[in-house]
Amino acid sequence: MTTVVFFPGDGIGPEICAAARRVLETVQEQAELPLTVVEGLVGGAALDAHDDPLPPESLELARRADAVLLGAVGGPKWDGLPPAKRPEQGLLRLRKELELFANLRPAQIFPQLRAASPLRPELIEGVDILVVRELTGDIYFGEPRGAEVVQGKRRAWNTMVYDEDEIRRIAEVAFRAARDRRRRLCSVDKANVLETTRLWREVVTEVGRDYPDVELQHLYVDNAAMQLVRAPAQFDVILTGNMFGDILSDEASQLTGSIGMLASASLGQGRGMYEPIHGSAPDIAGQDRANPLATILSVAMMLRHSLDQAPLAERIEAAVLRVLDQGLRTADIAAAGEPVVGTQAMGEAVAAALREQATS
Repeated sequence: MTTVVFFPGDGIGPEICAAARRVLETVQEQAELPLTVVEGLVGGAALDAHDDPLPPESLELARRADAVLLGAVGGPKWDGLPPAKRPEQGLLRLRKELELFANLRPAQIFPQLRAASPLRPELIEGVDILVVRELTGDIYFGEPRGAEVVQGKRRAWNTMVYDEDEIRRIAEVAFRAARDRRRRLCSVDKANVLETTRLWREVVTEVGRDYPDVELQHLYVDNAAMQLVRAPAQFDVILTGNMFGDILSDEASQLTGSIGMLASASLGQGRGMYEPIHGSAPDIAGQDRANPLATILSVAMMLRHSLDQAPLAERIEAAVLRVLDQGLRTADIAAAGEPVVGTQAMGEAVAAALREQATS
């Protein structure tokens, strides 16, 4: 029996996960998939219940599962806590404990949502980007780190660090992904300033020699950020480190018009964790206003990458396109004056589209 753990988390997390679970259950019924779904606590919800953003029982659930789906974590309620107690530490620890070093963040234009993009239509035509972000190293995890007061002045420090093995394994993931796509890879660094990223460039170049069929380009991160809005269609696969990837993938999400449409997969040697790339949006939590499509598309990525069910993933993706064709829009992707549907209604619409597929 295959086991999937849902960690709804905080803010809009429970709402979007409920919609995604409804879609997964529909696929499960259609395909008679032997699948057990269990839920656990992480982030602020876990802090409230157990005074720990990742309680031991939640980590054990994740370790035993075949795949993990996460909603979102964090919110102003917990902003005053010490760093080690912040809800985001639950997410970071999950990535580290499960050795999920490769984050895949696709950003593609949905034809039905071209008008939602802030860029001119001719700039976004054909945009289909995969950001491959290293996830367990860099300045987010580097040591030493800390804060102190010296002679009455506050100071803080973080360490950006990579070793060549960490760089090599994420580069391998990116080159393999590029080989399965349009065979172009852009590695992003700041090698003109940072020793860490000079090593990054050297190792990526070495790995590239094993993939002569993939065109390798190097860009400094500031130039890459500019090129993403100047001519985004030039990119196929973007490979970069943890911090740069965090920033650039959010920038790439805006090409599509809404961060609420973008799924992600965090992969390692075994199980994977899947989540929308947006945050917990506490300002709309509990109002049935959140867009669940990124979470639903994360379920599709889970079926493809962790559960070896690519045909079922394609069914979900086709169902999402179907509801967009029908004109259904949550508030974040609706044009001015267009009617909107809520989180639950959008999830039900995708489930209905799946049922229509089965009878057509």
